[in-house]
Amino acid sequence: MTPHNRAQVGEFAKTVLMPGDPNRARFCAENYFENPRLITDVRGIPGYTGTYKGMPISVMASGMGAASVGIYSYELFTHYDVDSIIRIGTSGGLQDYIPVGGLVLALTASTDHSWASQYNLRGTLAPVVDYGLLEKAVEKAKEMKLPYWCGMIFSSEYFSSYNALGPDEWKSFARMGALVQDMETHALYCNAMYTGKRALSILTMTDNVVTGKSFRAEERMEGNRPMIELALETAYSDWRERQ
Repeated sequence: MTPHNRAQVGEFAKTVLMPGDPNRARFCAENYFENPRLITDVRGIPGYTGTYKGMPISVMASGMGAASVGIYSYELFTHYDVDSIIRIGTSGGLQDYIPVGGLVLALTASTDHSWASQYNLRGTLAPVVDYGLLEKAVEKAKEMKLPYWCGMIFSSEYFSSYNALGPDEWKSFARMGALVQDMETHALYCNAMYTGKRALSILTMTDNVVTGKSFRAEERMEGNRPMIELALETAYSDWRERQ
């Protein structure tokens, strides 16, 4: 156990889905897992393990921001022998052609925070997705006929509406091609690369800052089903390949 996780070693599956929202973690376990079991809930952050089509699978919330996902994902990789984390998160759209509910697969994540400074690199790190997981996600998205985009995203430590630099700070990253903004992908990808593990970030575009279109409050949880189902099918395809 760690100060942030009361699960025992061996209770997490090799692949963990990781939403930011604790309620989404519970929704995923209760609606998609066979025999889900709560294995941790320290600080209100739940983790569940169950099966999906016979595959062992876990889901655990990350909370918000680089520091939070950084702690939880690092401990899963290093203390709990997790091999792969698939983030299932929400995001703000930075391009007008991405519709509400569209899925974004993050190839890499630019950022305005200093998470990677701990590695003492003589330059700027551009952390990237695990290609094997990405390839399977693209194949499954096509099979499932889900609208998706692949590209660079912007992981900010600031929620745009509360940023002292102003509500338009995102525009410089959008100009460089960032598809959406989240808060966690950059730190997750850094941790995966540093520990030699695998990560994929699948994001639902819930609020487009360009068009002003968004999910209504009552649509938000159900609107994440395609993302959750894509993540599960990606994990299942990866699991079958490794058997």
